Parts: sequence; C-alpha cells; structure tokens
Amino acid sequence: MKTARKQRLILITLMVLGAGIAVSFALKSFNENLMYFFSTTDVAEGKAPKDARFRLGGMVIKGSVERPGNGMMVRFKLSDFNKEVTVEYTGILPDLFREGQGIVGNGKLNSQGVFIAEEVLAKHDENYMPPEVKDSLKTPQKASVTGQE
Repeated sequence: MKTARKQRLILITLMVLGAGIAVSFALKSFNENLMYFFSTTDVAEGKAPKDARFRLGGMVIKGSVERPGNGMMVRFKLSDFNKEVTVEYTGILPDLFREGQGIVGNGKLNSQGVFIAEEVLAKHDENYMPPEVKDSLKTPQKASVTGQE
C-alpha cells in the first residue's frame, strides 16, 4: 500500500473511532439522566427503583401536610386513589401547592419507603394536570371516589 493511502486509512479509522466514542458518551449520559414516572400504586407495590431517581405523581391527601420542627421540611401523603406514599421535601414549595392538588415530584425512595423529593411541581391552572398523573388516576375506583366518569 502506498504511503498516502495508508495515511488516509488511518485518518478514516481514527475518525470512525472518535465518532463511536462520542456516540457512546452521549448514550451513557442520556441513560443516566433518564427519569421514569411511577404512580403511588407502583411505588407501594415495589415496582419503583430503590437506588435511582424517578418521578412520582398523585394528589396531595387532605389533612396530610405536616411541617415538623422549625425548618423548611414538609411531609405529606400522595395518592392515586388506590395507594398512598409519604413524601418528604425540604425547600420552598410552589405557590400553587395545596391539599387536594395534583403534583409531580422528582426524587428517590429512602430505606423506609418514604419518597425524598428534590423538586415538587404543581399544576399551573385549574384545568391542567400532568399527563402522567392524569393517566395514573384513570382507574375504576376514581369514579367512585370523586363521582366523575
């Protein structure tokens, strides 16, 4: 093989190798930042991962919001009208957060099965509900609890 041809082959091989490494880094980063949504029933039944971040959605149960101590920690219960999960969040809650409200939280489960939220998102008007929460609430029991079809 001639020298010029060898150099081109080496250059092409290095370019393909570099592109392969870049794609593998991109896929690894994407996989690490992927966050799945789980309903409170899924979490209560143990379907949610114990060591990874995920999203949890549901309705804040009336009378469940507690503020233990003088800090910014808030504890409340979420439900999808089937099962309940206790959520703990330290920080400032959104202005629209209240009991009976649909929310989505990002975080992890601790060893006691309590969801430790890193972020809490509340709906922004009376008609909006995150699609994941809306889908998880569509159960036969919802109609009997709220009187809606």
